[in-house]
This record gives sequence, structure tokens and C-alpha cells, in this order.
Amino acid sequence: MARMGGKSHLKRLPAPTFWPILRKEFKWTVKPSPGPHPIERCLPLQVIIRDVLGYAETGREAKLIISRGEVKVDGKVRKDRRFPVGLMDVLEIPKMGKAFRMIPHPQHYLFLHEIPTSEAGFKLCRIENKTTVKGGHIQLNLHDGRNILVKVEDPRKPIEDVYGTMDVLKVSLPDSKIIEHYRFEPGAIAIVIGGKNVGRVGRIVEVSDAVFRKQRLVTLEDRKGERFMTSYLYTFIIGSEEPAISLPEGWW
Repeated sequence: MARMGGKSHLKRLPAPTFWPILRKEFKWTVKPSPGPHPIERCLPLQVIIRDVLGYAETGREAKLIISRGEVKVDGKVRKDRRFPVGLMDVLEIPKMGKAFRMIPHPQHYLFLHEIPTSEAGFKLCRIENKTTVKGGHIQLNLHDGRNILVKVEDPRKPIEDVYGTMDVLKVSLPDSKIIEHYRFEPGAIAIVIGGKNVGRVGRIVEVSDAVFRKQRLVTLEDRKGERFMTSYLYTFIIGSEEPAISLPEGWW
């Protein structure tokens, strides 16, 4: 009988290039579990604990730390060493009083930035699309797999639906309640999550028109006044007037 589903193992050589692992010293590495982020845009917990943060020397030690429930992702204890941690996820280690946020980086593609513990109670989520569900209510589908239901009193006039695709929500963790809403519009602060300008932060100056979303281009201006362009789909809003999250020094 043929194999059903994908493989559960991953060799080190074809692993994503931004993973900080030795490629030729060992043959195998941990493969992320199916979850909120695809393999090319995430890091498994074991790699984070052992190779990124250096809190363990071996995979066995990292697995023990994780299985004891000492690591939280987005406010929930995760005991799966393969659990994928991706864009804007918040990782906490309560016993050490440490918290980190996964953000895009010019060199590392994805980077764990240490944040104050006061920021660990929320995350930013981009609205990828919206659907209308039974009763005329609006379901917001976010970039990390979350779904938020917006209750509508009159489906013919959904005045409660003030959210647009590509807008970003500041949601509380772990209950996913909407705290703030940042619109995708000129003047907003955004970070680039892909392409050659990945990790750059700027204020949106102009958004070009096109038939398809992937053909649209966004012009941004960084803190030095330099302008650059990126794809519409690579633009992630992080604030209206100022960034809603802490960034590495010198980024904004």
C-alpha cells in the first residue's frame, strides 16, 4: 500500500537556509509539525531552544525542556518539540522571565527579538481574507491560522465590519481578543516580510493599483528618508503613527 501523507523526517541539507544548524556534521534534523506556519517560514521549537537561544546543548536536552512545559508560544504551553514558531509569534520562558517575538530580519530572514515581558500579552496578526458565515457574520482569517468572528446585527448593513484585507489586528494572548486595528493605508508603519528588502521598516508613501494583489507595489520611506519599493503581499503593518511593537535599536 502506498504511503499516505508527507514524510515525518527532514535531512539537514534541504532544510530552510535560514535555520542556524550545522548542515554536514549530522544527517537529520527535526521537521516542524503541521500547524499555523509553513516549513519555509518557521522554526521548530527544538531548533530555537538548542541552536538559536543556546539553552540546550543537545536535542535530548531541548526536548526535555519543552516536554516539561517550560516554553509558551502565544500564551499557551507547547510540549511538542516540532511545534512551528513563525512570523510575529511570541515565545516565553516564564522561569527565566524571558520573552521573544519572531520578526523578519535582513540577514536571518526570521529573527527572535527579545522583548519586555509587558509586550508578551499581545501579537500582531494580518488579515489574509474574510468570509461570510452562517447568520451573516464575518469571519476574519489571519496569517497565523487564527479565525476571529465579527458579530453582525444586520447582514444587509454590516456596519460592524470595519476590517479590510491586509489590515493588521493587535490581539490579546491567548484569548485572541481585538485590542487595536491598524489599516493598510498611506502613512502607516510597515515592515517588509519577504524579498530583497526583508526586515526593512518604513512608512507607506504610495500603493500602486493593479488587477491582481500580487502585482501591486508599495513605496515606503525609512527613518533616513530613503525610499524603497516592495510587493504588496510582502508588506506587514506594525502601527499607525509609531510601531506598536519594540524593534531592534536603529530600525526605526
